[in-house]
Amino acid sequence: MTTPDRTSPPATRTAVGHRLNRLLQGLSPREQRAVQIAAWAVGLGLLWWVGVSPAMQTLRQAKARHAALDTQLARMQQLAASAEVLRTQNATPPPSPEVALSSLQAATPTLGAGAQLGIQGDRATVTLQGTDPRALAQWLNQVRGNARLTPAQAQLQRVPGSAGWSGQIVLAGPGLGGGN
Repeated sequence: MTTPDRTSPPATRTAVGHRLNRLLQGLSPREQRAVQIAAWAVGLGLLWWVGVSPAMQTLRQAKARHAALDTQLARMQQLAASAEVLRTQNATPPPSPEVALSSLQAATPTLGAGAQLGIQGDRATVTLQGTDPRALAQWLNQVRGNARLTPAQAQLQRVPGSAGWSGQIVLAGPGLGGGN
């Protein structure tokens, strides 16, 4: 049994190279020069397309990506600091109901005149009318940190024609005697 004659890849390349060389030899010097210029143009185009252009694109995007990553890093560091504060707070005993209540009462006026505070057992209910969202966020942070209270229930609606919120927030936590 004979095996079929297979030409090895380097031999195939050599044969193709010889054929191309014979073809080029058959052309006039002017045509040879044109083929060389075309081959160089294609080669330089491929080099640009594969090597240079992607690198330049990366360089163009580097500043914006760096800024985005810096912003992301700052946000992650801020979250890590918040987590550390919460971890530290949870390591200390919760405030007494009197301290939690006084912290809550001291923080509530920052919500504006439209905020009313009501206490019923181990829950505090805050009724809001047209409260600024930033003030509400700061107040929630302050109440969580100082009184160790968190929202157990919230029913908020955006006030039409303004940027304020109206509704109710029910707070609970160990400071008021709840288990949260």
